[in-house]
Amino acid sequence: MIKNEWPLWEVFTQKRSGAPFEHAGSVHAPDKEMALQNARDVYSRRNEASCLWVVLSEYITSSSPEDAEAFFEPSNDKIYRHPNFYKTPGATFE
Repeated sequence: MIKNEWPLWEVFTQKRSGAPFEHAGSVHAPDKEMALQNARDVYSRRNEASCLWVVLSEYITSSSPEDAEAFFEPSNDKIYRHPNFYKTPGATFE
């Protein structure tokens, strides 16, 4: 982090209660309260969200695209994990 730069927070929005949270973008803020306020101002100005999550970017861990084959390979040989043999209900949100 550059000196005097606020930490980066990832913002997740929920359109309505019960709906999944989706990544909306990022904001800089000195603390979690300010991060929520900045996220509200940037990502829900037009009532696009009913709830917000903010998470410090440093706490998010991701798999690497270069390692995708080795990382996900163990599940490829388990065809029963794919919904080809049974029907799955669609998600409904109210």
